[in-house]
Amino acid sequence: MRSGEVGRGMPPVARFITASGMTNLGDGVAVLAWSWTASLLTRDPLLIALTAVALRMPWVLFSLPAGIVADRMDRRVLIVRMDVLRALAFAAVAAALWSAMPLAPPPRDGVSAPWAYAALLVAAAVVGMAEVFRDNAAQTMLPSLVPDARLESANGRLWSVEMIGNSLAGPPLGALLVAASLPLPFAFNVGAYALAAVIVGGMAPAAPPARKANDWRAELAEGIAFLRGSPLLMLLAWVTGLWNLLFQMLSIALVLHVQDNLRLPSSVYGLVLGAGAVGGIAGALAGERVVRAIGPARAAQWSLLATAPACAAVALSPDAWRLGLTLAFFEAAGMVWNTVAVTGRQRIVPNGLLGRVNSAYRLLALGMMPVVLLLSGLVVRALEVVVARETALTAPFWIAAAGVALLTVASWRRLGDALSRPLLPATQTQAEPAP
Repeated sequence: MRSGEVGRGMPPVARFITASGMTNLGDGVAVLAWSWTASLLTRDPLLIALTAVALRMPWVLFSLPAGIVADRMDRRVLIVRMDVLRALAFAAVAAALWSAMPLAPPPRDGVSAPWAYAALLVAAAVVGMAEVFRDNAAQTMLPSLVPDARLESANGRLWSVEMIGNSLAGPPLGALLVAASLPLPFAFNVGAYALAAVIVGGMAPAAPPARKANDWRAELAEGIAFLRGSPLLMLLAWVTGLWNLLFQMLSIALVLHVQDNLRLPSSVYGLVLGAGAVGGIAGALAGERVVRAIGPARAAQWSLLATAPACAAVALSPDAWRLGLTLAFFEAAGMVWNTVAVTGRQRIVPNGLLGRVNSAYRLLALGMMPVVLLLSGLVVRALEVVVARETALTAPFWIAAAGVALLTVASWRRLGDALSRPLLPATQTQAEPAP
């Protein structure tokens, strides 16, 4: 089948969103598969956290190069290549797990199948690297597919489709595949990413804006200078970065909390994550209306404020139903924040600089994740010495709640002041470097 035959007749933005839905379905399957597979190889919280570190460390290493590449080449081609690379990485880890079956019981210290665990880490690192390049290219490509006035609506549609795949359909499907056979979710993702590559490959080429070729250092410095020169973008980047840092501390502790404290099987854990997705979809679809109703400043402030009690409620939820409702509330608030932060960035950054500015922004917003993922595992391991394991596993939730509360207080006034001013689109003539 030729790439042009998949999605024939669909508008470019519809093809783009469909492909993103496929990749995010794969991401959703992998969200459960990475952590659950690691937990079947070891019960050491630090070693489990290393899987998430391998996925997120590329944001530190490759965010800035990804921006330069996105502004230099056809973003469509870049997206296709990264989806193919992810498909190959999932094929490799599926083969490694298949050869290690059946697995021995996971030890409290160390791993039961070292080669399978090593393959899991390597594949996670490759997938994470490809995700950095792919996501940056996709986020910078969207504004070229829709008029400026429809950015909030297009982002809402995109995020709702992504949430359906990433958190609603993906985790329950991943749970079913894990229950059937551990390598199956990774094999499924080979097909998901390959199909997404075919869909995007059928789109018309979208060359980057014409501009004078510069040394990569000069190009990078130009993007960083634009970001540093915008107080609003810097504020949003730092708040998003700290918020993500605390959220990742919560999420990495969740899998062991669900297994050891709530005694839930993988199938129920997938449904819990799916409940969170329902809230995220609602927040994505309602984000534009919320922003128009109360303004971007209030929308950002209140969505940030809502996440502090949600973090605490995760620790206090005694069963799957209440944990699912808590995650739904949490995800809804996060999508409203994204409506303000992402569309604001897309609107004020010129197309010719968007890849580099976006990569520098995302380095600040996501680059601290590997540190806190390790910290989450270390906190649990250290507290197990002085308190019961059940109590230690909830500590990251309370730390996240306190951290988000402090972040809200520290940024409340500045968010109100910065987002109360009109967000004016930057013109292309302002964007391009001098010849």
